[in-house]
Amino acid sequence: MHTETVEYTDGDITCKGYVAYSQPDDEKRPCVIISHAWGGQDDFVREKANKLAELGFTAFALDNYGQGRCGASMDENGKLMQPFMDDRAMLRKRLSAGYMAAQAHPAVDSERMAIIGYCFGGLCALDLARAVPNGLQGAVSFHGLFYPANLGAQADIAAKILILHGFDDPMAPPAEALGIAKELTDAKADWQLHAYGHTGHAFTNPAMNMPENGLVFNATADKRSWQSMKDFLAEALAWSYSS
Repeated sequence: MHTETVEYTDGDITCKGYVAYSQPDDEKRPCVIISHAWGGQDDFVREKANKLAELGFTAFALDNYGQGRCGASMDENGKLMQPFMDDRAMLRKRLSAGYMAAQAHPAVDSERMAIIGYCFGGLCALDLARAVPNGLQGAVSFHGLFYPANLGAQADIAAKILILHGFDDPMAPPAEALGIAKELTDAKADWQLHAYGHTGHAFTNPAMNMPENGLVFNATADKRSWQSMKDFLAEALAWSYSS
């Protein structure tokens, strides 16, 4: 497997994307972008990129905060994320910079693009789909946030959407799940929502064990959601993955 750091810029902010793909040929592959959770681009996200590379994709892990910044506590994570939650236009601009960098990579088929994201990154995946960039075929949200972007009239969403959601997630309660379903329906998106019972927030993260906050790893939901993502990407990107 080949891995590398790719720098890209948004204005005067330099971001450090992590790229992984299998060797040795020069084939252009469908690209799966990974958007990190509120803590920044960490080992969890880079490991997901490696797993996607093993499936035959070119994986591109975003650095939405720039300079590879990561939080070391929940307080720091919140301070990194909140400016982007408060200014969704800034978030869209940052995501678009990463998207264009991924499209320009020589190992990427720029017309077969998808994005997946975790927690805050799930919101990012939906926000990129809301931006309707050329070439984006699919977006997957893992235990993501559903707050609408409120950036004016929404164009029809061209990308297929898959939402993988813990039904007991306190950060995205059932009323908000119904809200995103209505929003995507109004935008004429091809969408799916898979809700896992007895499952809270951050269910894909083995290190998560904060039941008092509704954040608990769920091995069954983790396995099911990854399989659902693979099936979705095979359809959205017209791709037969390696394994």
